[in-house]
Amino acid sequence: MILAPGLRKFVLTVHLISSVGWIGAVIAYLALSVSAATGRDAQTVRAAWISMALIGWSVIVPLALAALLTGLVMAVGTPWGLFQHYWVVISLVLTIVAIGILLLHMPTVSALEGAAREADATYPSGGDVFHAGGGLMVLLVITVLNVYKPQGLTRYGARKLPGQRTSIPR
Repeated sequence: MILAPGLRKFVLTVHLISSVGWIGAVIAYLALSVSAATGRDAQTVRAAWISMALIGWSVIVPLALAALLTGLVMAVGTPWGLFQHYWVVISLVLTIVAIGILLLHMPTVSALEGAAREADATYPSGGDVFHAGGGLMVLLVITVLNVYKPQGLTRYGARKLPGQRTSIPR
């Protein structure tokens, strides 16, 4: 099933907005995480953890899921296909792994946010720089793969397109 040109452009637009938004939200989360890790003031650290939970659940998770969904629609609805090119498969696997780690990690962030909200409790020290930095690196790798689209058909792709070359939009 190939998407009609107007629908393809719409889905591509939503995909780009959600993907770039996901990266931007992770950068904001990373900045807050560095602030929590280096902050010496309890209020700053508390505010950082509260903000990280808010950004994580309200921005990063929805944008990540939107990027995955629209990416799947783009793969299935364009000549690239879902399993025909290695760069698509690698992007899909990295996206699913990143979202899996994100969803497994967010309850910990929520628990630390809860501790940060309690005025007399010991506030969480340190940040979440490892997760935010690692997530950003994965998102940048996915972005590079999707921009450069390295050559290489999977076995399935080679069987599906024997001896024919189709014009695929860049």
